Amino acid sequence: MERRRAILDAAEALLAEQGYEAATLKAVGERAGIPIASMYHYFSDRHQVDAELLQHHLREIEPLISAALEDSELPSLRAAADAVIDPLRNYFRGHPSCVELWFSGRSETVTDLVREFDAAQAERFWHLLVERGLVSAGTPRLVLQLAFEVGNRLFDIAFRQSPAGDDTTIDEARRMVTAYLETYSA
Repeated sequence: MERRRAILDAAEALLAEQGYEAATLKAVGERAGIPIASMYHYFSDRHQVDAELLQHHLREIEPLISAALEDSELPSLRAAADAVIDPLRNYFRGHPSCVELWFSGRSETVTDLVREFDAAQAERFWHLLVERGLVSAGTPRLVLQLAFEVGNRLFDIAFRQSPAGDDTTIDEARRMVTAYLETYSA
């Protein structure tokens, strides 16, 4: 367990400091003080390391979004969009390794994890918006799935423009997602 944790910590540090390309299995092993041959006892390949790290981040992000949605009155679709966007933005700003993994698109497993997370969040968000009367019950679930897809793409652009996420791009993401959702308002 200690060596596995050392590998994950080394991968996290390399992703945050030098980016996705630098966080090779060899570099992670060197950083963790573990010979490359021994690395394969713990992880079959680099994508397995990436997936485990991203799963850790997803477990941390989910309660942040839940708390923002549950703790707020959400008087408008803009407030609802903010309740998802703000925790994600803040988490990404504090965890550059997560940004590297989330938007890398270099591993099918990692891409699938992001898609599954977004699909689950979109479903939950749809229920919440319907329950609170912010969108009509006839709103297709696809609408929320698309809103998450658009939001993801715009966050990708924002965090490629600036390590802290370009505020102008994030504000435009808010406007676009909110305007789209408002076409389905109750």
